[in-house]
Amino acid sequence: QVQLVESGGGSVENGGSLRLSCEVSRASVSNYCMAWFRQAPGKERERVAQVFRDGMTTYADSVKGRFTISKDNAKNTLYLQMSSLKPEDNAMYYCRALSATGDNSCSLPDYWGQGTQVTVSS
Repeated sequence: QVQLVESGGGSVENGGSLRLSCEVSRASVSNYCMAWFRQAPGKERERVAQVFRDGMTTYADSVKGRFTISKDNAKNTLYLQMSSLKPEDNAMYYCRALSATGDNSCSLPDYWGQGTQVTVSS
């Protein structure tokens, strides 16, 4: 069973930065589609950023230019560098892995971490 463990969340002031990490075990991030999602209280979970097997990345419009997703294949870890944080970024952040069926395609099953909380004060 693939396991994902997020870390790096915390409390920062408006405009601050954080880097989230997602350590993956029993799978190789180089062979998976990896993504960061977030869920704020009372809202649906939304995808923040994803990176495909070939390294192509996509971002939600709300975080473009502020967040950067990356992966370290040697460390088998996914990252999310978050800058210029805003109060609207307050949420629980989750890491997700799906099997890569091609360089830019993915399929179920998926695996999720337990989440890490990000709080931005105004």
